[in-house]
Amino acid sequence: MTVLRYGFALILTLTLAACASVPKAPLPDGLTNQPPADWAQRSAQLTQLTRWELQGKLAVKQPDDSGSAIINQWQQVDEQYHLLLSSAFLGVGRTELEGMPGYLSLTMPDGKNYRSNDPQQLIQAATGWHFPLESLTWWIRGLPAPGDDFELLFDNSGELAAIRQQGWDIRIDRRQSFIDGYPALPARITALKGERRIRLVITQWQALGTSS
Repeated sequence: MTVLRYGFALILTLTLAACASVPKAPLPDGLTNQPPADWAQRSAQLTQLTRWELQGKLAVKQPDDSGSAIINQWQQVDEQYHLLLSSAFLGVGRTELEGMPGYLSLTMPDGKNYRSNDPQQLIQAATGWHFPLESLTWWIRGLPAPGDDFELLFDNSGELAAIRQQGWDIRIDRRQSFIDGYPALPARITALKGERRIRLVITQWQALGTSS
């Protein structure tokens, strides 16, 4: 019994030491990872916003490439999304993306269509860009994507200022009360990962009615 107790104590000591040695990114000045008292209510409201449409602008910058686009339409119906982009994104002309978790159909300006069960890999193969589209459908609402660890950072007024997830630092630069009955939504977000940057500016955002 003494040997078992000693062994357990040794394992516990080593485990605690290993946990203590894991480095944590420091919190930026003026931010806290302690959510305000009403965060659970606000996040529940945002989670219920599953049918919406927005317009805006997109800019992507990374070490070997950069580009921008006008978001003519980003329509989200539960887990299905439909994006119409124009300008320099994926080449001059209109680019269409339709998909859901685990599937993407990508139509290029020249009319060629590509399909994949790995949306991020398809976008990277077609453009060379790292573009986490499925996670952005959550981040753009000011919510962490499901299924991955995350850290939320709040400012002094209790507003969500940043999300850390999947190696990305998603900063909510500006928010606006777009839709009645919902908390203010991000009007501009910047997602950073190393030397990569994705910036989204939302100019219009409206809720869609439920299907009959």
